[in-house]
Amino acid sequence: MPESLDYASLGLVCGIEIHQQLDTAAKLFCGCPTRIREVEESDHQFFRYLRPARSELGEIDRAALEEVLVTRKFIYNSYDTTCLVEADEEPPSELNPEALEIGLVVSRLLSMKIADEVHTMRKIVIDGSNTSGFQRTAYLASHGSIDTSCGRVGVETICLEEEAARIVEDRGDEVVYSLDRLGIPLVEICTSPDIVSPSHAREVAGRLGMILRSTGRVKRGLGTIRQDVNVSIRDGARVEIKGVQDLNLIETIVAVEASRQHNLLKIRDELLRRRARVGDRVADLTGIFGSAESKVVRAALRKGGVVLGVKLLGFAGLIGMEIQPGRRLGSELSDRAKRAGVGGIFHSDELPAYGITRDEVEAVRAELGAGEGDGFAMVAAPLDRAEAAMKAVLERAAEALVGVPEETRRALPEGTSEYMRPLPGSARMYPETDVPPVVVAPEYVASLALPELFDRKAVRLEEEYGLNREFAGLMASSPSCQLFEEAVRSLSLQPALVVRTLEMIPRELAREGVPISNLTEDRFMEALSLIAGEGLAKEGTPKLLEAMAVRPDLSAAEAARAAGLLGVGQGEVEAVVAAIVADREEFVRERGEAALGPLMGLVMKELRGKADGALVSSALRRELDRLLAG
Repeated sequence: MPESLDYASLGLVCGIEIHQQLDTAAKLFCGCPTRIREVEESDHQFFRYLRPARSELGEIDRAALEEVLVTRKFIYNSYDTTCLVEADEEPPSELNPEALEIGLVVSRLLSMKIADEVHTMRKIVIDGSNTSGFQRTAYLASHGSIDTSCGRVGVETICLEEEAARIVEDRGDEVVYSLDRLGIPLVEICTSPDIVSPSHAREVAGRLGMILRSTGRVKRGLGTIRQDVNVSIRDGARVEIKGVQDLNLIETIVAVEASRQHNLLKIRDELLRRRARVGDRVADLTGIFGSAESKVVRAALRKGGVVLGVKLLGFAGLIGMEIQPGRRLGSELSDRAKRAGVGGIFHSDELPAYGITRDEVEAVRAELGAGEGDGFAMVAAPLDRAEAAMKAVLERAAEALVGVPEETRRALPEGTSEYMRPLPGSARMYPETDVPPVVVAPEYVASLALPELFDRKAVRLEEEYGLNREFAGLMASSPSCQLFEEAVRSLSLQPALVVRTLEMIPRELAREGVPISNLTEDRFMEALSLIAGEGLAKEGTPKLLEAMAVRPDLSAAEAARAAGLLGVGQGEVEAVVAAIVADREEFVRERGEAALGPLMGLVMKELRGKADGALVSSALRRELDRLLAG
């Protein structure tokens, strides 16, 4: 996390977009299942080359144009659970009614104005993640809001979208995608720019995520929900940071981006003070490196490549200035160059290094006419890519004189970000003529049952069942919540015991490799019934669940018998207690009543969950009192 800033004074403006996969039986525009497959299960491959298309107004989207700086081959793995729609060999079917219903339920939970008709649009995406070169999206509703600790935050729109294909391997000139994920229904929720701080962004994302999970109809797990964050500061520019998968990272992402823009503005001011300039001359420096020691340069020249360079007048010392943790202005120049298909660039603030000598640096300066206050950048690559890379560097350097460029960036794991492409424009969207519009009748919308939100459910569970806040929150968001309430009411079990049985113990068993997927709702109810019927002490619950998971063919009673968990009588408990106390008489006389805790553990271990803890504690206390009174 960067140094804390005064975000109000900085003029922070922030909004977020949530992309959540829906748990439907079929994909958005075909009947294929929404199941993720192993790459090895693919039974067919095909490839595509994608090109940008003009919009209805004859324009080409600027983001799409940059995607084709380098020609790339996109290879797709298909499966027996994908069809010709994913391969773009067959028109899409009608909009999935189940996905539409879930989207409308979410719209109502966000108090949104729902459209009378749902029309599907095409959004140009030619990075290979869609075989068609576009993503289908359908506008559902607008003008909603949520309440937060910093006031009301608007929810501008909610759309239904098809999920993109997932990337399997990036080989540089070739990218391999998997089609199993392509077409899974998503809801995209876009907030207004009402977020006032990094912590507020996390709160808003958390609340929207809670509302989505409350429906019980969204997918769970890594990769099923992603957040895009839009950030700007005063005199900065709107920057979209895509692909934040971890809720805990949102706060850092916003703080780092605000700091990045703040630092870019400081660089701009210094460049203007120095009267810095960016020209358009790209110089051929190949002759300087005929006997280069740099491995990167030698490798490029051996393959027939060149070394090209550009002068950045007045940039000395600023190219290497850190603008976000571990990343500098030079990183921004390099990110742009990489879009041309090169591995990166060298710049003057980091040289001599990487095998490039001081003499070579001086020779480059002389060739470029770079003075002491000037910087430079250079690249070693095939001629066409080197020229495109240097042009991209000059464009980004020129933007540094203006301040912060509008762009789309990719979130990195540590909370920083890197350049992806320019922000898309209006030319990106156009109508989808293959999917008919869907009329949304007001009476249908009114008939949709709305779920109890997790936060309200947690309060109810706390009040109704006496759970502590932690257990109430855990149970409210659990798919087993209905089973919890049924078990407590019908079996008269302690609520905390049921929470531990349904939530805590299975997690502990999973960490030990126990196949807890075998523990269905019916199996849990069977185990709880055995405990309620006093056929098993609650201390034996972990071993019972483990036995039932490992042997799903056994009933709860059979699993308890196989695990040696069937209860023992009071006489046997008292015999075990008496033996352990007698064996440790000296310890008991030394510790007195304080011996109860340590001896309790020994007795329970000996009985291996066969007796209830309260029964053991009572027998042990009587035996200690008898010995100490003698």
